Amino acid sequence: MMTPMLVAMHRVLFPCALLLLTGFPTLQERPATKTHRLEIVRMKFSPSNLSVQPGDTVVFINLDMVTHDVTEASGKTWKSPPLAAKSSWKKVMKTSASYYCSFHPVMKGTITVK
Repeated sequence: MMTPMLVAMHRVLFPCALLLLTGFPTLQERPATKTHRLEIVRMKFSPSNLSVQPGDTVVFINLDMVTHDVTEASGKTWKSPPLAAKSSWKKVMKTSASYYCSFHPVMKGTITVK
């Protein structure tokens, strides 16, 4: 017959041993985040369509000679500051978004978060 102390230890130690043997699923399931480069060149976003994972960072780099920005399509969720030539701006993506340059509205792009 097991004493109450042995029963209590069994209830605590057995689940702990299982966790150690099987690992911690929440840590194993999380993929590492990535950084994606998105260039602004020749009055276009390149690539204009980008797929990323939740939590990935997108770095917008202005390689044009004129100032641009990156504005979420509704204009309400997020917007970069004006990006002068050779400057950049980072955005951690949590949801998909369409965006454009508010200085040059014909410049458009899409980021899909999968």
